[in-house]
Amino acid sequence: MGGLTSVLAPIAFVNETALRLGRAVGIVAIALMVIAILIQVFFRYVLGNALPWPDEAARFCMLWMTGLMAPTAFRRGGFVAIDMVPLMLPRILGQVLTLFLLFVSLAVLLVAVNIGWAEVTGFGGKFATAALYIPTSLGFDEWYRIPRSWMMASLLVGVFLLILVNIELILRSVITLLGGGDLLPEIADAPVGAE
Repeated sequence: MGGLTSVLAPIAFVNETALRLGRAVGIVAIALMVIAILIQVFFRYVLGNALPWPDEAARFCMLWMTGLMAPTAFRRGGFVAIDMVPLMLPRILGQVLTLFLLFVSLAVLLVAVNIGWAEVTGFGGKFATAALYIPTSLGFDEWYRIPRSWMMASLLVGVFLLILVNIELILRSVITLLGGGDLLPEIADAPVGAE
């Protein structure tokens, strides 16, 4: 039991640290997404002249926000789940079912890594976005068109973080199944906006 908890401790620390940073970046992404959408609404409906970049900027921010915040929701049990069956079963059988489902999730996530990698490095990742540019000089006279692969990297990063969380949850489930659930530290469930 001590061996499993000693393996779990660094994984839980890495997850907590990475997810805290991901939540902070995700909050910034939400704010930028809202600003981009408000700019687009103003220019489109008030001035009657839609800009080309806000829609793509909002999509970019939304994808990164999702990739960085979904692992936190998974770790805290925030995904939609039907937990009626494991709760109806005897405790041990319910824990075995939960462990089995975590392994199924891990298999799906490992397949998703290939999909994410293909999106970043494949044919679609070689193109640039239509309207997103970043300045490459302090005088704002040179601009670089953002590659689509930067946007799709959110999928790969999100899946990688989900795999780390899934491994932690599998270890927690095994420890609980072996009777060491009382040795596990609580997963912090900070209120929204309180970091």
